[in-house]
Amino acid sequence: MTTESIVLGDVEIIRIVEWQGPFMPVADLVPDAAAEVRKDNADWLAPDHWEPDSDRAVLAVQSWVLRSGGRTVLVDTGVGKGRERPASPPFHHWQSDLLELLADAGVHPREVDVVVNTHLHVDHVGGNTVDANGEWVPAFPNAEYLIPAADDFHFGPDNGYGNTAREDERLIHEDSIAPLHRAGQAVLWDGSHRIDEHLTLESAPGHTPGSSVLRLNSGSDRAVFVGDLVHSPIQLLEPSCNSSACLAPDQAAASRRRVLERAADERELLVPAHFAGAGAVEVRRENGKLALGSWAATGTR
Repeated sequence: MTTESIVLGDVEIIRIVEWQGPFMPVADLVPDAAAEVRKDNADWLAPDHWEPDSDRAVLAVQSWVLRSGGRTVLVDTGVGKGRERPASPPFHHWQSDLLELLADAGVHPREVDVVVNTHLHVDHVGGNTVDANGEWVPAFPNAEYLIPAADDFHFGPDNGYGNTAREDERLIHEDSIAPLHRAGQAVLWDGSHRIDEHLTLESAPGHTPGSSVLRLNSGSDRAVFVGDLVHSPIQLLEPSCNSSACLAPDQAAASRRRVLERAADERELLVPAHFAGAGAVEVRRENGKLALGSWAATGTR
């Protein structure tokens, strides 16, 4: 496997891609985005972000490893292996190879110091735990798991697992979150949380109640890992367009615009959870509107 990496200031970023390809119709993923937007931008949306023949969005399931301040930080953990997800057919019994991919990149479970879950959706927390003789236990035994408190409550038993809107919410919490609490490795936070001198978590609610972004500030370099605040580059052109998975659409749109405008103003590299292709892009302003700048230039390790 070829491992992609980039260095920003004193932080090395390693991209771990489990899967990428055409996933679902763009109209289902970002229902408010007009078809004309992707047709007008087909020259760069295809093939990395859009498959014109099927009109499907091209996405990635991926994690990011940050080597910062002498510690190893893992951002999101994918779908997990062998999970019961009957309400999410693409992820039902998904066979993740996250640990193998991490090992190929020189990252071993005991070396991970911090795991960041940007939010608690199915494709961001499944690799938190592993099956140990029929019991789910933390996959990274020496790590603290940073979990947005608002999501832990919303998707947890005290709130009826997301008010029992989906059976998968209970399953996700029981196999990927509750074991972290039992092991004493879950750290709940709200508002903001400083990981080290380079990395800070900030709330950006709307997609979920606790949806968050991770800001990197090192030397003259800036980046922001935005989780599911953005699923498609179309949303950079049309920030008011939410994904179909946003639980509070108005709040999600407000968080998205705020984060994107700051990224443009402060020249932050934008790192969404599911962008295929280069995986990250600069945001610019052109004629009073947001626009895409340069895509990330990653190298191999």
